[in-house]
Amino acid sequence: MLFFPVCLLLGALLTQSSVAGLVIGVAATAALGGVLVVKYRRMVAGTVVRFSPQGVEMSDAYGYRLRLSWPRIERVDVVRSRMASPRTIGRPGGLRVRAGAMQSVGLVGWGERDVPARMPRWMRDHLARVPVDPETGLQWLAIPLGAVDPLWERGPMGDWVRRHRPDLLA
Repeated sequence: MLFFPVCLLLGALLTQSSVAGLVIGVAATAALGGVLVVKYRRMVAGTVVRFSPQGVEMSDAYGYRLRLSWPRIERVDVVRSRMASPRTIGRPGGLRVRAGAMQSVGLVGWGERDVPARMPRWMRDHLARVPVDPETGLQWLAIPLGAVDPLWERGPMGDWVRRHRPDLLA
């Protein structure tokens, strides 16, 4: 992670003191870590997965809702969930960074997706390219159960899948 060394260097240069630079580097890194922890906890607390005899539903605090009915689930597979823009930030020839997609195991199939009225343009463009079943109008989507519980296949969520679609975890 380059954040701490950069803050340390900038702090030391601006204050003309290596001790002050160290304090600024530690404080800035702790602040960034705190912000990330708060956002992560809010996301985890706001993400809910519900199982029912009809299927599986996942919703989050931002207003996204995914629904898969049991008969429309095609497989258990790796799910890539993108939380940040896929564009690269930086200068040509210099340091360039990009946030990758989170990967976890989940359920994949044809379902329904509700999205919030306000969402980033890059996500709206991405969702517009998602395949749609011409017969049903359902979208190809995935519910990343592994993001909620990495061991979901051995727990209560796996029990629901085995009960309603034993072929998926054979």
